[in-house]
Amino acid sequence: MNEITSRFLPPEDAQRRELHNEVHARPPAHVRLPALIVYVALLNEGISREQEWAHLRQLPGHADLELSRLQGNFLRLRCDHFTVKWERHTEFTRYSIVQNLPAHAQWGADLPELAPHVAVGTEWLRGLPGQTMAAIQLGMLCADLSSPDLMAQAQSWLGPGIILASRMGNTAEGLSHSCILTHFRIGDDGFERMLVLAPPETSEARAGRVSQRLLELETYRLMALRGLPVAKNLSAMLSSAEGQLADITGLLERKGESDQALLDLLVSLAARIERATAEHGFRFSATRAYDSLVSQRLAELRERPISGIQTLGEFMQRRLSPAMATVMATEKRLASLAERVSRTSALLRTRVDIATEAQNQVLLEKLTRGQELQLRLQVTVEGLSMAAISYYVVSLLLYAFKGLQAYGLPFNPEMSVALLLPLVLWSVWRSRQKIHENLQRPDA
Repeated sequence: MNEITSRFLPPEDAQRRELHNEVHARPPAHVRLPALIVYVALLNEGISREQEWAHLRQLPGHADLELSRLQGNFLRLRCDHFTVKWERHTEFTRYSIVQNLPAHAQWGADLPELAPHVAVGTEWLRGLPGQTMAAIQLGMLCADLSSPDLMAQAQSWLGPGIILASRMGNTAEGLSHSCILTHFRIGDDGFERMLVLAPPETSEARAGRVSQRLLELETYRLMALRGLPVAKNLSAMLSSAEGQLADITGLLERKGESDQALLDLLVSLAARIERATAEHGFRFSATRAYDSLVSQRLAELRERPISGIQTLGEFMQRRLSPAMATVMATEKRLASLAERVSRTSALLRTRVDIATEAQNQVLLEKLTRGQELQLRLQVTVEGLSMAAISYYVVSLLLYAFKGLQAYGLPFNPEMSVALLLPLVLWSVWRSRQKIHENLQRPDA
C-alpha cells in the first residue's frame, strides 16, 4: 500500500523514488590528479551476486559487508588510500580501483610497471569471479598540454604501438581541458594502457567524468564486438540454408516432390532458422545497444584532433563500423531468410489448399450423383408405395362392402369398389403431395 510521504501531495507510486533516483544510480568517482585507475570488466555468466559479495568482503575493513548493499548493482567501498567501485550489469561486472599514482609512474617515466602496485593486491585482483573481458590501466597525470615533446613522453609511458590521441572538451576560453592517449594494445601483464593528461587545476569531478567515459567506451566497444564471431559462425549456416531454400523452391515450382516431402523439408529448415534466431537474437540486439553506447560516449568526449594523430573517434569509425555492419547484415540476412521460408510455406499451403479443393470438388460431384440416384430410387419407391397403399385401401373397402352386403344391404361390393377406385387413387396421390409441400416449407 502506498504511503503518504508529503502533506502537500497525494500518496506516492511505489516506484516513484526508485525511478527518480535512477539518474543518480552510478555517479562518477571524484579523482584527484595524479591518479591510477585499475579497471577490470568480467563476464558474469554463471557468477552469482553472492560470489562477488564474498570476494568484496576480502577487502581490508569490509569483512562485515552486508549482501543487501549489493542489491542496487552499484557499490563504492572506501579503503585506506584507495576506493573500489563495483557495478553489476546484465552480462558483465566491472571493478574500478582508484588509487594514487605510484611514484615511479609519474609523467616522463619509461613504460612504468603498474600491475604489481595495484592497491588491492595482485591476489585479490586475480581472484575476481568471472572471465576477463576488459582490463585497463588508466593513468591520469598533470602535464603541460602545449609541451612540444608531449607525444614522445606519452609514447614512452604507454609503450610501443601507434598512438591514438585527441584533445577533449572545450573550456570557457575555447581550449581543451584534457588530452587522451592510448594505443589499444594489450601488454604483457594483460592490461591495456590509457593516459589522460590534464592541467593541475582540473577538478576532481571532471577527472572522474572523463575516466568514466573512457572506461565505458572501451568496455562497450569490446562488448559490441562479441557479436562479430557469432555473425561469422552463422555465415556458413545461412549460406547452406539459402541454398536449401532455393532447392525447395525449385522443387515446388517443378512439382518434383510430393507435398508431404516438401513440407518435411520446409519444417526442418524453418526449425534451424528459428533455433539460430532464438540462440543469437539477444546477442545481435545487445550488439546494437553497445554500439549505440559507444557512439554516445565518443560524442560526450567532444574530441578535437591533434595534427597528424588519429583520434579515437576516427579509429572507431574505421575499425568498429565494419564489424558492426557485418553483424547487422547477418541479423538482417537471418530475418530475411526466415521471411522467405514463411513465404515458401505459404506457397506450399496454397498448392495444398488448391489440391484439397479439387479433391473436395470431385467428392462433391460423387455425392451429387449419389443423391440424384437416391432421388430417382426414392421416386420409384414412392410410386410403388402409392400402388401398394391404394391396393390396401381398396382391399379394406372391399371387405367393408362385403360386410355390409352380408348385413343385408342391397348393393354389389365389387361394383362399389370399382366406382370408388379413382377416388382412392386421387386421395393417395394428394396425400403424397401434401407431405412434399410440408417438407419444402421454410419453417418445416
